[in-house]
Amino acid sequence: MTVPENNKNIQDFEVVNDLLLVNFSDGSEAIISLQRLRDECPCAGCAGETDALGNVYRSAPQQKTTASYQVRQIMMVGYYGLKPIWGDNHNTGIFSANLLEKLSED
Repeated sequence: MTVPENNKNIQDFEVVNDLLLVNFSDGSEAIISLQRLRDECPCAGCAGETDALGNVYRSAPQQKTTASYQVRQIMMVGYYGLKPIWGDNHNTGIFSANLLEKLSED
């Protein structure tokens, strides 16, 4: 599998306290708070879903609790993304390497 030049591979990651630390194959890294990671979840339920005409559909905002910001597990999705499982069982967001890098920069 070849990776387009604008994409990065995730080499490894670690959760330290309330931060996600990600190392990329090009030697760069990202540091993101778990709260920010959860608040920026890209899944259709959280970020909305766009139809063929460009209309965005969002479900009602989910009430978040302390457990919503506690990560139970993070799984690799290939080499391109991470899928967190949160303390409130939310588990549908896949964070691409490019999104992780963007969340770290803002």
